[in-house]
Amino acid sequence: MSRWLVYLAERGQPVSVEAAARLGHALGLHLEVELVDPRRRTIALSRQTDLVHSAMGELEARHLRKMGSPVGLDEPYQHYQFAGRADVVSWNLEERALLHLENRTRFPDIQEMAGAFNSKKAYFGRVMADRVGLRAWASETHVVVALWSSEVLHALRLRAESFRAICPDPPTAFHDWWIGSPPSAGRTSALVVLDPLAVGRQRQFVGFNDAMTVRPRHRDYADVAQRLTHEG
Repeated sequence: MSRWLVYLAERGQPVSVEAAARLGHALGLHLEVELVDPRRRTIALSRQTDLVHSAMGELEARHLRKMGSPVGLDEPYQHYQFAGRADVVSWNLEERALLHLENRTRFPDIQEMAGAFNSKKAYFGRVMADRVGLRAWASETHVVVALWSSEVLHALRLRAESFRAICPDPPTAFHDWWIGSPPSAGRTSALVVLDPLAVGRQRQFVGFNDAMTVRPRHRDYADVAQRLTHEG
């Protein structure tokens, strides 16, 4: 089998039954075939995606509130032709600091992700400053928060330079927010991978550089969704 065909299968793209059987045999797995109405399957996948995405937002919101910061979810913005919603937002009026988190469970289209994230970096801060009664922020921390899965780590490593161009900064400012000490100045754009099911002393997130070598916690977002369903 070609490497490209294996890559497609790992991403969850359609492959032939023969290819799936070959992969299963090579990995010592038992092949199961599910016959599902494609319309119902689309709905099921959509719910799974929402479930994992929501779990990431819940963890972030809970932790940031614990650190004493107000939190906004799914905050809308519009700047002329640019419009969208910010997944998780937190702010500190005393420090005039803004945190914007963009949660991603997978990266099917890097260009689309880059366009949406870059527009929020450019315009969302101004909208949010007006919303809370400030003229401007002293610091803005924009972070792509990716699921700590094999699927996502594969995408990051395959397109490492593209992601470095989009999120060139270390996760220092995000870490400061996470420990309850928002940065007092600066504008950063970083990427971290996060495990919404981390327990005990497990690290909840790592930065981009560590993501190049760290072991995955989960296979993909469907794997996490299944665990969330069973544990919920």
